[in-house]
Amino acid sequence: MLRKAYELTRPQKLFVFCAAVFLTALVVAEATAGKFFTAFDLPRGIVIFGVTFNEVIMTAGVIAFPVTFIVTDLINEYYGKKGIRFVTFVGMVMIGFEFALLQVAMAVPTAPSSPISDEAFTTVFGTTGRIIFGSMTAYLVGQLVDIHLFHRLRKLTAGRMLWLRATGSTFGSQFIDTFVVLGVAFWGQLRIQDILAITLFNYAYKFIIAVVITPIIYLAHWGMDRYLAHDGKNTSSGAAAAAIAGQHE
Repeated sequence: MLRKAYELTRPQKLFVFCAAVFLTALVVAEATAGKFFTAFDLPRGIVIFGVTFNEVIMTAGVIAFPVTFIVTDLINEYYGKKGIRFVTFVGMVMIGFEFALLQVAMAVPTAPSSPISDEAFTTVFGTTGRIIFGSMTAYLVGQLVDIHLFHRLRKLTAGRMLWLRATGSTFGSQFIDTFVVLGVAFWGQLRIQDILAITLFNYAYKFIIAVVITPIIYLAHWGMDRYLAHDGKNTSSGAAAAAIAGQHE
C-alpha cells in the first residue's frame, strides 16, 4: 500500500525554516572563527590586563552570530523551551558533523591541479578543529543559559517587553560562550591577555548587536504572526500564537 505523504502545517514549515537559518549561521560561524580582523583602530590605546591595545580585534565568526541571536529568540518565543532545546542539541550534533567532515577533507590527498594546497587548507581548517571542540562545550552551556534567562524574564514580565528578554538573555550568556571558545581554541597560541581582550571586544560587539537588532526581532515577530494567522487550523494571529504557546513549558 502506498503511504500517504505527510502535509506540513505552517507552524511546522516555519520551525524548519528557522532551524535551517540558525544551523547554517552556526556552522558558518564555527568555520570562519579562526580568522581575526581589525574592526577599527582606537583613537588612543586602552590597557586591558596590563597590555595596551590600539585596535579592536574580533573573529570573523561574529559576522554570522547576529543571525543566531535573532533566530534563537524567535524560536524561544514561538516554540518554547522544548523547541529551542531541540534545535540547540541538533546544533551540537551538526558542529560535530562539521568537524568530522573537515577531518576527512584534510585527510584526502590534494590533486596536482588543486588551486589550494594541502598546507593552506590545513592551516585554515586545522585550527577550526580546536575551535569546534571549544564551541561544543561553550555553545551548549551558553545556549542553555540563554534559554533559561529568556523564559525567566518572559515569566517575570508576563510575556511583555520582548526587547528585555531578547537582550537580557544574550547579555547573560554570551560572555561564557565567547571566553570558552577563544580559550580552548587559542590557548598556547595567544597570550591570556590577548584572549581576554578579544573576548571583551567580541562580547561588547555581540551585546551592541543584540540591542541594535531588537527592531528586527519585532519585525520578524510581526511577520511570523501574519504567516501563522493564515494557517488552515488557525484563523487569527492570536489563535496561532495560542496554539504554539501551549508548547512553551
